[in-house]
Amino acid sequence: MEPYETPGAVEALCCTYQDVLHRELVDPLLLIPCFILDFLCIHPFNDGNGRMSRLLTLLMLYQNGYVVGQYISIEKAIAETKDEYYAALAQADQHWHEEENDPTPFIKYMLAVICSCYQDFEQRVDLVGGGQKRVTAYERVRSYAMEKLGSFTKQEAAEACPGFGTSSIESALKKLTEEGVLERIGAGRKTQYVRR
Repeated sequence: MEPYETPGAVEALCCTYQDVLHRELVDPLLLIPCFILDFLCIHPFNDGNGRMSRLLTLLMLYQNGYVVGQYISIEKAIAETKDEYYAALAQADQHWHEEENDPTPFIKYMLAVICSCYQDFEQRVDLVGGGQKRVTAYERVRSYAMEKLGSFTKQEAAEACPGFGTSSIESALKKLTEEGVLERIGAGRKTQYVRR
């Protein structure tokens, strides 16, 4: 894209986003990552496009009623998974200039980040809300597994479900596998789980 084309491309992107959002053609959680991907491919600034894209993500999430960014840093969640971020972006922007790209990898990545932020927020609320019914390891791991995109390890489940011992996490994973909720892949340290 030539520099003189940038203002028109950004304006067209914003108009298309507003039109699709207004007509409710696509769910905002799918539309926002597509907007961000296009913004990053247009690359309107010499520097700071990534930071601006994260600010735009927060803004658009707020505008659509997803306020988790007020409590959990989405930018930090992206920074902690930057390898996955760049890999998803590289896959999704292939052939963008020919309008033949597939945004799916970037959409999946962004949805996983947003889900993980909501899970983090939920856990913090659970820790503060002391007087409420105690959630069991099984319930917490099941909730994590149902929201998790792709496979995960026992270690990842343990990190996502703080406050429970390793044996409790193992028992929950075993029970979920026996119930057919999860499928176990591999053995030993390389064991992974995926939702059926």
